[in-house]
Amino acid sequence: MEKFNQMIALGVQPDKVVYHALIRGFCIDGDLAKAKQLVSEMMNRGIPRPNISFFSSLIKSLCQEGRVMDAHDIFDLVIDMGERPDDILFNSLIDGYCLVRKMDKALKVLDVMESVGVEPDVITYNTLVNGYCRNGRIDDGLTLFREMPRKRIKPDTISYCVIMDGLFRSGRTVSGREMFHEMIESGTTVSISTYNIILGGLCRNNCADEAIALFQKLGSLNVKFSIAIVNTMINAMYRVGRREEAKELFAGISASGLVPNESTYGVMIMNLLKDGAVEDANNVFSSMDKSGIVPSSRLLNDIIRMLLEKGEIAKAGNYLSKVDGKSISLEASTTSLMLSLFSREGKYREDMKLLPAKYQFFDGFC
Repeated sequence: MEKFNQMIALGVQPDKVVYHALIRGFCIDGDLAKAKQLVSEMMNRGIPRPNISFFSSLIKSLCQEGRVMDAHDIFDLVIDMGERPDDILFNSLIDGYCLVRKMDKALKVLDVMESVGVEPDVITYNTLVNGYCRNGRIDDGLTLFREMPRKRIKPDTISYCVIMDGLFRSGRTVSGREMFHEMIESGTTVSISTYNIILGGLCRNNCADEAIALFQKLGSLNVKFSIAIVNTMINAMYRVGRREEAKELFAGISASGLVPNESTYGVMIMNLLKDGAVEDANNVFSSMDKSGIVPSSRLLNDIIRMLLEKGEIAKAGNYLSKVDGKSISLEASTTSLMLSLFSREGKYREDMKLLPAKYQFFDGFC
């Protein structure tokens, strides 16, 4: 502000860009009185004041940072200036309240929106339905979803995905299935995300065999899946003992035009280890290494713990060496397991020498 005053003193007239930068700064700092003063000053100098898009962008930024009350203050400033908020501004504020779990306030903004003659759109309803679902209020979300056609708003792909995800996450598998069929019958475009939700939801709710059957049926119809869906299905196949199908699916990933990611390799490795197929798991890890994928700290720690629990101390030692080589630290649960296994009373005390020298530090523990 000091430089701004210096500009004025030197006879340099600030332009719209300067005013916008200052107004934005004062709004972000919460000094709305100065922001409003600058808006008035702009108009007195014949410079058009910031339009509604300027304030919508500002409100959206603040809401994304969780500063919803500050955003609402700017909303009030817009009203006070005599501007009519548009749907983008209202939707941003509604989204902000949903993000901070204040659904009742989000609904009040919807009421204000309708009272001033701004029509809610599909984005408005998708935002609110998603907010309710994320906050565990699935019935409230369903009520709003069913209200959409009455308001002449046609649910889109996102609408169905949001409500289906909420239903599956709340354990309402039958309703989730029904919503999927309703989506298809309505002619709404089914996206990759939709398949992710229905297949993942079925797997999450102990309906893995049904998910596998649907996955295979969709595959026969040449539906293109994402690698995330494939990862989910590999894990589901292992969970219900359909190991060979899981291995075939993994082996055919490249031929299907997909690229395995760390999660793909991780799912295979951990399931192979659970089955006691340690060498096969090592081979998959080597393939991941050769592909250039760097294993995460979480995956390496998971592998080390699994090997230790199965008594594969030498193999665990090899992976501990990989931890050192990749500058990845051990998680507390891994260290705790090692302490219990290799302490004086530990089950594998005599095998401690199979670990890298750096980890043979348990002599001082009881």
